Amino acid sequence: MLINDFYNCHDIETRENEYGCRVVFNAEHDIFKGHFPGQPVVPGVCMMEMVKELLQTQLVKPLMLSSARNVKFLGFITPEVQPIVKITWKQNESGYSVNASLSSGGNALFKMDGAYV
Repeated sequence: MLINDFYNCHDIETRENEYGCRVVFNAEHDIFKGHFPGQPVVPGVCMMEMVKELLQTQLVKPLMLSSARNVKFLGFITPEVQPIVKITWKQNESGYSVNASLSSGGNALFKMDGAYV
């Protein structure tokens, strides 16, 4: 898990089927040493893992991404950026339909529509 190691959540807001927080990254984490040396950025796979971890925390159950219909990496996230994460979900017969985004200063940095089981 990356939470409480690679990143921490602050200013958490929850509503029914909605979660939001401000993410603060650990700039000294080994991930940033390899991605990329001298110009660290958050890997896209870590953004996707963050969504899964935060959703699991809200649903209190392990999840697996079953499909990612639309994933867009729209901007670089450096360790200094503290993006706002927003996740909404709907339960259906096969699991959960999820929309997630990371943004900073009103600019979308990552968007994802997926399904989890």
